[in-house]
Amino acid sequence: MDRSSANRGSSRGYAEAPDPATLLLTRLSLASFRAHADTVLVPSPGVNLLVGANGAGKTNVLEAISYLGVGKSFLGASDGHVLQRGQDYFAVQGGIAGSTRADAKLRLAFVPGEGKRAFVNGSPLERLSGLVGRLPVVVFSPADWELTAGGPSERRRLVDSTLSQAYPVYLDDLLKYRRALRQKNALLLGRRRGRSVDAATLDAWDEELAVLGGRVVQRRAVFLERLAGLLVEAHTLLGSPGDPPTLSYVPSLGDDGDEPLDRLRSGLNRTRRRSLDQGRTLVGPHLDEVRFQLAGFDLRPYASQGQHRTFALAVRIAQALYLFELTDERPVLLLDDVFGPLDPERTRVIVGLLVAQTLGQSFITSAQLEPFRDLVPFQDDDHVVFHVEHGTVAPLSLSSLTS
Repeated sequence: MDRSSANRGSSRGYAEAPDPATLLLTRLSLASFRAHADTVLVPSPGVNLLVGANGAGKTNVLEAISYLGVGKSFLGASDGHVLQRGQDYFAVQGGIAGSTRADAKLRLAFVPGEGKRAFVNGSPLERLSGLVGRLPVVVFSPADWELTAGGPSERRRLVDSTLSQAYPVYLDDLLKYRRALRQKNALLLGRRRGRSVDAATLDAWDEELAVLGGRVVQRRAVFLERLAGLLVEAHTLLGSPGDPPTLSYVPSLGDDGDEPLDRLRSGLNRTRRRSLDQGRTLVGPHLDEVRFQLAGFDLRPYASQGQHRTFALAVRIAQALYLFELTDERPVLLLDDVFGPLDPERTRVIVGLLVAQTLGQSFITSAQLEPFRDLVPFQDDDHVVFHVEHGTVAPLSLSSLTS
């Protein structure tokens, strides 16, 4: 089959799954999204390499996939900034196929003043959170440096993103916890500004935070125990030298052997006076930490730049392995300009994992076709290069790849 027919996909109009454990994004369309006025992309099941100059719109494609996966931009951009200037709305639509679910069409649309709406097979979802987990995604980006070198909020975001995609009930509890926390903190701030606060009202909010937060903490603890083992497996897959990485969960409420619900109740009661004085809740999963270590030393203050990069890669691979383990389908991997800082051997190992589809279907952005030309068999139908320029995406022919 020539490359042009391969990129048109099967008779159904999209690529076929190479094995029953792989979840595939089979078609992607973007309308009025960043640089893309009207883009349609038919991915291959393996490596999808997006090549183009800076500002051409490569990362926009990955950003659109993240909208379908988790309902928002992985770059943290507001929806209004994603909307193409002068347009009334943006929309992202994708077809998915997998072994444990029926083929489906996902759509997310944003209209200023109205917000975002999500649809599955044309039917609107009651809540945007209902979209999360239908297309599990794992994002590798230069910002992963913050995952290991930054503050605890980055590591909590990793935990919450992974668990939200694996367990809808976790996302539901987390969102309810955050709403309750905002309501309670508003009362605490009001008290600092001279407004009275009823003790019974605070009791009610604390009980809700204890119940919801206890479930969040319990699920996090189980997840991180498993992730620790998968982190060692990822370290092995990367062929990294030295001692394997380790992690530990450090909940803000401590770990004295009691159930998380009881610990939270006790902690909220114990810190109430200080919370009233400071205008914020001083204990709960919103303050938890995940500690990464190498050879018994905390990674954040002691690791070199290379160790930070390698550790972050191992964490993302472990995240992908976890989602595979929980859902029986490999997630979609989004790698945004991550190979530049890596040495050739590390690049070869990671690209080899992607070519073998050990981790899942992948989308990679790069300003250059090198070093992928010699590492990815683009002559096979499982892998493809797309050229991105001025918000347009087109597959490169085999003759372009071999010249």
